[in-house]
Amino acid sequence: MNQPTMSPTSPSGSEIFLGRQPILDHKRKIVAYELLFRSEQSLSSADFTDDLAATAAVIVNTLSQFGLENVLGKHDGFMNVSASLLMSETVELLPPDRIVLEILEDVPITTAVIDRCQTLKDNGFRLALDDFSYRTEYDPILPLIDYIKVDLSISPLDKMLPALAQIRRLSNAILLAEKVETEAQFEACKEMGFNLFQGYFFAKATLLRGKKPQPHQMSLMRIMGLLLGDANVSELEPLFKDNPGLTLGLLRLVNSVGIGGGRQQISSLRQAIVVLGQKQLLRWVQLLLYAAPDGNVGSSLLQQVANRARLMELLAQHTPSIHHNISDQAFMVGMLSLADAVMQMPLEDVLKQIGVTDSLQEAVLLHQGELGQLLQLAELMEAGDFAAADPLIHALGLSVHDFTAIQLEAMQWTNDLGKEIG
Repeated sequence: MNQPTMSPTSPSGSEIFLGRQPILDHKRKIVAYELLFRSEQSLSSADFTDDLAATAAVIVNTLSQFGLENVLGKHDGFMNVSASLLMSETVELLPPDRIVLEILEDVPITTAVIDRCQTLKDNGFRLALDDFSYRTEYDPILPLIDYIKVDLSISPLDKMLPALAQIRRLSNAILLAEKVETEAQFEACKEMGFNLFQGYFFAKATLLRGKKPQPHQMSLMRIMGLLLGDANVSELEPLFKDNPGLTLGLLRLVNSVGIGGGRQQISSLRQAIVVLGQKQLLRWVQLLLYAAPDGNVGSSLLQQVANRARLMELLAQHTPSIHHNISDQAFMVGMLSLADAVMQMPLEDVLKQIGVTDSLQEAVLLHQGELGQLLQLAELMEAGDFAAADPLIHALGLSVHDFTAIQLEAMQWTNDLGKEIG
């Protein structure tokens, strides 16, 4: 693993957590990430805005050092700015073509703030209002705003129409709904004119009565079961040949990131089996479960589960307290942890049909054992719950800096996965 050469630490010496949460369009495609930063020292403090200001220079250096491509891939990044950070010269070091500045809800809309926003706009920055709840004091700044983020947990949809009408009178800003946790909320927001969405509705299982998995999904589950039982090529090939879309999808996935760090192109199923070996083939089949039948890897669910699985695999490989030979199992636990969302059936049933071991089932369903702890840590980081993640990181014998280096390696792998055909 290539570790960064400089530790991301704040002026007080506390290391910086890095998180990202996907922002989706109406087709559920990832179009941006919100970047989350927090110093380890400040986890016991509720004053997030002071922490943001104190660590601003470190955030900029961290982004420059790690490279925006590693963190964001081809997407834009949304980043919170407090009043002091908004007014500082530090923010101007960020690349305006990649970073959207999210003005926090407690920033007073003064003449000085409005003038500063105009200057940033003139310099090419895009601006967002975070946790927006309409008040007349926002009227002078609304024409400068590119995105308005509405938190559904504090702004109920049924009371939003008058405010949206006023926003539309003063601004052409794109509406972004935050904390979208259900399919019903997603559909309601689309009806009201929201264009972007943030929340984990796309990763939640929607269990529909009488709904059965698609034929290609059932074939993939049978293939996974055979691979776990060390099946040979002659047993595997018929399942792929009965569904040519699976073969094409597998080839697209494998060729999207190359083999063994190289760019060897795989052109046939038999070649894929021979070159990959059964362990690697199992990995790609697991990924294919989340892809569209044609193998498209652009879906937000696939991006999330791929990043989760790769992070868990790398943690298993680089954590002193964990046996490195369980890294393949760590990847599998990460991949299977969201299978209910795509299969539309209870996760227990998915695991039984595939035939995974009891220890893997306990890790996925109950977060038990070493693999279960890795899954819990990955989920906490996805949620941006750094305070709960911090003791788990240290229990693994890692510093926050060590963990961030592993995170970035996982992010880069996931970005590469979707770069060519996402």
